[in-house]
Amino acid sequence: MTATLLIEIGVEELPPKAMRALADAFADGVTSALSEAGLTLGATTRYATPRRLAVAIADTDETTQPIEVEKAGPTLAIAYDDAGKPTKAAEGFARSVGMSVDALEQEDSDKGKRLVYRATEPGKPIATLVQAAVDQALKRLPIPKLMRWGDSDAAFVRPVHWVVALHGNEIVPLSVFGESAGRRTYGHRFHHPDAIDLANADDYAEALNNAWVVVDPDSRKQRIVEQVGKAASSFGGEAVIDDGLVEEVTALVEWPVGIAGRFDERFLVLPREVLISTLQEHQRYFPIENDAGGLLAGFITVANIESRDVAQVIAGNERVVRPRLSDALFFWDQDRRQGLAHNVDGLARVTFQQSLGSLADKSARIAAAGKRLADPTGASLNIVQRAATLAKADLLTEMVGEFPDLQGRMGYYYAREDGEPAEVADAIAEQYAPARAGADIAATPAGRALSLADRLDTLSGIFAIGRRPSGDKDPFGLRRAALGVLRTVIEAGLVLDLRAELAAALANQPVDAEADTLDALWMFHMERLRGYYQDQGIGSDRFEAIIGLDLVDLVDFDRRIHALDAFGRDSDAQTVCGAHKRIRNILRRNADEIAQADFNADALSESAERALAQAYLAQREVVVDAMKANDPGRALTALSALAKPLDAFFDQVMVMAEDASVRQNRLALLGELDDLCREVADISCLSLEKSD
Repeated sequence: MTATLLIEIGVEELPPKAMRALADAFADGVTSALSEAGLTLGATTRYATPRRLAVAIADTDETTQPIEVEKAGPTLAIAYDDAGKPTKAAEGFARSVGMSVDALEQEDSDKGKRLVYRATEPGKPIATLVQAAVDQALKRLPIPKLMRWGDSDAAFVRPVHWVVALHGNEIVPLSVFGESAGRRTYGHRFHHPDAIDLANADDYAEALNNAWVVVDPDSRKQRIVEQVGKAASSFGGEAVIDDGLVEEVTALVEWPVGIAGRFDERFLVLPREVLISTLQEHQRYFPIENDAGGLLAGFITVANIESRDVAQVIAGNERVVRPRLSDALFFWDQDRRQGLAHNVDGLARVTFQQSLGSLADKSARIAAAGKRLADPTGASLNIVQRAATLAKADLLTEMVGEFPDLQGRMGYYYAREDGEPAEVADAIAEQYAPARAGADIAATPAGRALSLADRLDTLSGIFAIGRRPSGDKDPFGLRRAALGVLRTVIEAGLVLDLRAELAAALANQPVDAEADTLDALWMFHMERLRGYYQDQGIGSDRFEAIIGLDLVDLVDFDRRIHALDAFGRDSDAQTVCGAHKRIRNILRRNADEIAQADFNADALSESAERALAQAYLAQREVVVDAMKANDPGRALTALSALAKPLDAFFDQVMVMAEDASVRQNRLALLGELDDLCREVADISCLSLEKSD
């Protein structure tokens, strides 16, 4: 018989940012453990609220399938003595399978007749499998911090208060941290405080919904979005929906109810980011904006209860948010009175990193890098220098002290308030761009110069003091910083020598780095570059074909790898790349003779080699001209024209001829072809499947 298997663990309020990961891991862990045990399972549904983790597995068999068992024993010559009595070997084998020697079967084998045990082991009932599966799943949960409770030695993410384990309408034996499983669960803490006895596992979601609990986190998340949108509409605007905030609120409530509140319009003078950060980060409220995108003096909070006195709930939330906004307004006024430049001198008193000096020292190094980067980014040197001077000044403002996530952005606002040029303010705002994976790079020339200078200084400085990332540890976010450098250079089309910029930034550090630091720093960037292209679906073989060319111009690298990726899908690419791989192998094995060989087209005698030489000479100029014009796609198209003559050459011509002059001339021709192919990339590295 199949039925739904339900496992629920009731707990005190889970940490909201961990709920989703815990729910997914618990469901996956139970499902995989039961599947490995041999149980046939249907579709899995994971449930989670602030007070529970649960999994329901449809169409779960009550037992595993019977297993046919066969074990070979000793041959009869070993199993019986000369008198025909069983030996110790036979008796030991019989005991191991729980039978007598006489009850064992005999069969022929390549060593003669032997004893054999055959049986059908019955399936294991689900009641014997669930405990081990749940224990295994719980051990593997990504728990951020364990908690102990009572006098028990048990440790879990939160204290456990009840456990449900049902297979259909039958209770399955299970104990979790001293709590024995039953069929009793609990609904909403206030709307339905009484226990709920589940008649069947299939009743779970509906029974809890009737008890004011939306147990499916995806359904609850959708309900929150709908409730917030509805409340914002009643306020006369549209909610600013942040998915991270929706996810967090989903982990805080079981029965979401959206409620609109107001705040004093005088707070609207605050920058948009300050208002949003105050409402979202501090209060978990959703801001409201008008059709033009301007913020309104209102917010949406999501309650966990349908109150009979909504006005009191609204008043309470308005009372809580008022002092937060008042503090922000005070910081705004205080910082503007002092001015951004007022904080520059204070940077000398703030350490950037031990051995790397203060924030003032870092700002000076950024300014020095900015001088080199102004030209390739197309930025004004004066703008870059002024932006570098002010870039870190907002770190000492009251506002950034309260809202660290607004660093850079507050510098932008204060620079504008101080009358700094718009380009300076924009560059300050863009110094941390791209701020996260997938975010936009800096849009302005000065912003790109400042962003690159800042990251190059951090990367070279941390590498110089020997704090390189290792394994999963990257406390300084260097992998993200390096990717930001690569993305900015490539996506903005900046033609510069990145290795030289890294060397200059490294030389500008106040410490003497190890001799291999520049090489390590460069390879660190190249590994990030590999991942950058993998994320675009470009294989590692394409990357390997270009990395060996030691290009330092990433714009050139980018052009080549995209052209190469397209070339790899061409029907003639298989032939050309295969031939180049063969050429490379031949040349490696005959390096000494190559050194003595000079190519002479007139000395070629066989038609296939003459045809290949003619094709090579015809395409050489095309390839060279195309690469001078930064058009690797056209160069690779020209190489495709060599496919048929290459195929014919290797089919009809013996490269390693007995005559030394003939052999060396053919090797020289292959050397010329190798050089031509590697004008774009080492295409012998490409792994191409044959096209149908």
